[in-house]
Amino acid sequence: MLYYNNQNAYLNEVIRMAQDTCEVYCNNEEKVKRVKEQLAAASTEPAASIFKALADDTRVKVAFALCQEDELCVCDVANIVGSTIATVSHHLRLLRNMGLARSRKEGKLVFYSIDDTHVKQLILLALERGKEQKVRHK
Repeated sequence: MLYYNNQNAYLNEVIRMAQDTCEVYCNNEEKVKRVKEQLAAASTEPAASIFKALADDTRVKVAFALCQEDELCVCDVANIVGSTIATVSHHLRLLRNMGLARSRKEGKLVFYSIDDTHVKQLILLALERGKEQKVRHK
């Protein structure tokens, strides 16, 4: 349960909640049926997995760095994002295990790259959207 310091804060929250919901229940059966069928045919788990993998600021930075070059070694990524090699290795391994990045070893170095052009587009679109949001809120 939420506790409010004053009654005005409580009333403002109630008003905001009322603005976010329909005042009456209605159902467009045609649209609901169509979208339910599309949802049943869609594979949402892999999409959720991608978003889960990218739900960390450092991982997004790592993924962005990999989008900018064909491949980068772990040391370069750590330097780019301003993090330790151990931390970056952890994030790169997670991205690889989630199927978003691939790695290859060359001598004593390990190189990573984005494994899928769709993932690369998603990352770049999300960052572009972030820029647009930042501009709108200035």
